[in-house]
Amino acid sequence: MEPSLVALDRNFSGAAGDFPELLRRRGLLAPGATANSKLQGGTPHQTSWQPTEATTILAFKFSGGVLVAGDRRATAGNTVVYDRADKVLEIDRHSIMAIAGVPATAWEMARVLEHSFQYFRRTQLQEMSVDGKVRALSKLLRDNFGFVMQGVGVVVPIFATYDSHPKPEARLYFYDAMGAQFEATDYAATGSGSPAVRGILYYENNWGAKRLQKLGEDEAVSIALRALDTAAESDTATGGVDRGGKIYPLIKIVSREGIVTFPESKIAAVFKETVA
Repeated sequence: MEPSLVALDRNFSGAAGDFPELLRRRGLLAPGATANSKLQGGTPHQTSWQPTEATTILAFKFSGGVLVAGDRRATAGNTVVYDRADKVLEIDRHSIMAIAGVPATAWEMARVLEHSFQYFRRTQLQEMSVDGKVRALSKLLRDNFGFVMQGVGVVVPIFATYDSHPKPEARLYFYDAMGAQFEATDYAATGSGSPAVRGILYYENNWGAKRLQKLGEDEAVSIALRALDTAAESDTATGGVDRGGKIYPLIKIVSREGIVTFPESKIAAVFKETVA
């Protein structure tokens, strides 16, 4: 690469304050990276291409382990691309990765994680530690940061697992786009609808009839449905519950016994009884 892109681009003003725009002008940045954004000292740059993104996801600890849920909508800008996207992925028999961001990147990360965990289990004849699993996902996010800077591969996941050693307990982590990992004590939510979701989970955990970790299975499912349905009211990228199409969020639970996927019929029954 040239010693100084700024020095070579003499017609670019304010390069030091807008490095992504400098890269775009020199053809080094993806066309959708600055889509619909206000350029420094100029007019909005419009483009017909925008990456597909998937939101919103949440997870919280309850009496039976960790519940992980995600709505089904995938969008590109203000266009609904797909209404049955799978954002809650099983990595191994005790690990779940929920995705918010670009599905193509996130699904590839999930495949790499799955193969890595299988390889470790078969070669070492034991499960990878929870710390090892968490750091493996963190490394994938760090390695993807180049695409994040280009605006085409942002992934902000949630990772839930059950740790059998040394003390059996459910573990829940959330990440930023650079790979920083944070362990959640009660709940986590990411994606465009996450502010509304976090507000509901905070309220239920502090002023609801029960704290989240005291909820039963049906109660936990009801809270997840209410949170996603509320988020959908204020965020067009969140699908919530599609009453007309009878499309419900995907909900999985990870516990000592493994991973259970809630059948859509049961989710519909809980929604009808406690939410609708």
